[in-house]
Amino acid sequence: MGEKSGTSDKQPAAPAQGAPRLLAQVSEAIRRRYYSRRTEEAYVHWIKRFIYFHGRRHPREMGEAEVRAFLNDLALVRKVAGGTQNQALSALLFLYKEVLGHDLPWLDGLQRAQRPPRLPSVLTRAETERLLAQLTGTRWLIASLLYGAGLRVMECLRLRVKDVELEYRQVLVRDGKGDKDRVTVLPERLVAPVRAHLQRVRALHQRDLREGYGEVSLPFALARKYPRAGREWVLAVRVPSRLRSADPDDRVVRRHHLYESVPQRAVKEAARTAGIAKHVSCHTLRHSFATHLLEAGYDIRTVQELLGHADVSTTMIYAQPRRSWREEPARSSGAGASGLSRAA
Repeated sequence: MGEKSGTSDKQPAAPAQGAPRLLAQVSEAIRRRYYSRRTEEAYVHWIKRFIYFHGRRHPREMGEAEVRAFLNDLALVRKVAGGTQNQALSALLFLYKEVLGHDLPWLDGLQRAQRPPRLPSVLTRAETERLLAQLTGTRWLIASLLYGAGLRVMECLRLRVKDVELEYRQVLVRDGKGDKDRVTVLPERLVAPVRAHLQRVRALHQRDLREGYGEVSLPFALARKYPRAGREWVLAVRVPSRLRSADPDDRVVRRHHLYESVPQRAVKEAARTAGIAKHVSCHTLRHSFATHLLEAGYDIRTVQELLGHADVSTTMIYAQPRRSWREEPARSSGAGASGLSRAA
């Protein structure tokens, strides 16, 4: 259990009887602000960790000292990355400010987790072709879009039919990371496979409608504003799952998008089969997309827009030179040592 630090004898007022439990209040506050489901899951996770760290004490009984002790334990004992500690800090600041109505003062003495920046794992063009050659069907199409359009895996899986514009050769990413929309490219070689895939999805959607299903979930209050919109083909998910399931929000049975673990496992297995001796994940294909564009001479600002980065400094990590090295015969003045030259 975590250390107990001194707090004021004055205790905050207890919540009114019959009030929702704390975590239910957190979820409600997050949904009122239209944060993503991933943010909700992460915040609830860190708030639970904070409560258990301090012996299941209610956060109303704790304050700055307990928050600092928990965050320092993450950095000094758990050795978490800086981003992980920042996520935990954001969750606790949200809890105290938005749910409990108490602003935490500046956290003096907080030990920030430090981790030097790392270069992303990137595949060569030949390795990318070998990896994609090991995939078939929907898994191949997802991986090809991750590489060809620079999508994140959940951005790809959440695409709706209307977001893929075959004539313009572009993909519209809506509500991406940071709740931002952007436009990215659709490679020419994927137009025909995407068109064929959409025909199969349409047939599946029509079958669901005949069987009394086929309605898709809509964000915010659109389902009330447009009661029949959820049954429209253009709003159907582009990568539907094989089975229908109940929506966790309203318990309506729908066909949701494919679960993210499916392409993740497929890409890892394809990398092993292709003999690629690198750490390969779905996000590696996005890294490779950015790196290969820069190698081809595209402007850094263009790549930034396609990736959806808010700051160009985030994109600059892909601008690190990745030239191959080869041995060449030593020159006469080289004292017998092999020289190295960069191959273009």
